[in-house]
Amino acid sequence: MSPGSSTIRSGSFRRRRRRRCRGCKTHPENHMQRTRLKICGITREQDLRAAVDAGADALGFVFYPKSPRYVTPERAGELCRALPPFVGAVALFVNPSLEEVQQVAARMPLGLIQFHGDETVEGCAAIAAAVQRPFVRAYRVRPDTSPSALLECELAYRAASPWFTGLLLDTWVDAYGGAGKVFDWSLIPKELAPRVVLSGGLSVQNATDAVERVRPFAVDVSSGVEKAKGIKDARKIAAFAAAVRAANVIITEETHHDCNHQGRA
Repeated sequence: MSPGSSTIRSGSFRRRRRRRCRGCKTHPENHMQRTRLKICGITREQDLRAAVDAGADALGFVFYPKSPRYVTPERAGELCRALPPFVGAVALFVNPSLEEVQQVAARMPLGLIQFHGDETVEGCAAIAAAVQRPFVRAYRVRPDTSPSALLECELAYRAASPWFTGLLLDTWVDAYGGAGKVFDWSLIPKELAPRVVLSGGLSVQNATDAVERVRPFAVDVSSGVEKAKGIKDARKIAAFAAAVRAANVIITEETHHDCNHQGRA
C-alpha cells in the first residue's frame, strides 16, 4: 500500500481512497496541473491526426499567404472534417480584413481567432464582435519589453472586448510569425502567467522547463514539431506532448508537497 492511499474492503470489492492534503484539506487530484496544448500550422490530414492522437486541445490553421504553413479557407474546411469533438480549431490571421475572417468562419468550424499582426485593440474587438468569435492577441516580446507593458496590454484588451480570452506571447522578430527563437520568460509577470499562451521557440528539448518555470495556461508550438516547414513530425508531436505532461506531473507533485508541508507547520 502506498503512503498516500488507503484501501477500503467491502466483500470482494476493493477501492483505493486518496488521502487529503494536510494543508488545504482537499484531495491531491484537485491540484492536478493540466497545461493546454495547441499545435499550430496544420496543413495535412496526417498531421492533424498525429496532433489529436497526442492529446492536443487545439489545432491552428494559418491564413497568412506569405507563410509556408498557409492554407486556404477551403483547405482548412476539408481538414477540419477530421476534427473530433472537443478539439478546437484556431484561425491565425495577420492584419486581416473583416471579409477575410468572415470567409474563413463560413468554411470551417472556427472556435478561436488568433490575431498575429499589427492589429489595433479596436480592430480586433470589431472583427471578433462582427463574427461573434473569441480571440487571442499575439504579443511579440522584445528583449526590452517590461512586465508592466504586458499587464497593461492585457488590461486594454479585456476592457475593449468581451470576446478577448488572453495574450499569446511569442518572440519578437522583424517579420510576422515565429522564428523558432525563445524570449526571456522572466519578463512574464507571475500574476499574468496562468492566463497566457506561451509560444516562441518551444521544442521537445525545452517544453518541460518552459511549463515548469512559467506555468502558463497553454503552450503553442509549430516549427518545434516539424521536419520541414509546414510538414509536421508525428514523433516530435508525441514527444512534445509528453514533455508538457512531464512538467504537469512535476508541478502537481510540488503543489502536493507544499500543501502537506503547510499542514505540518
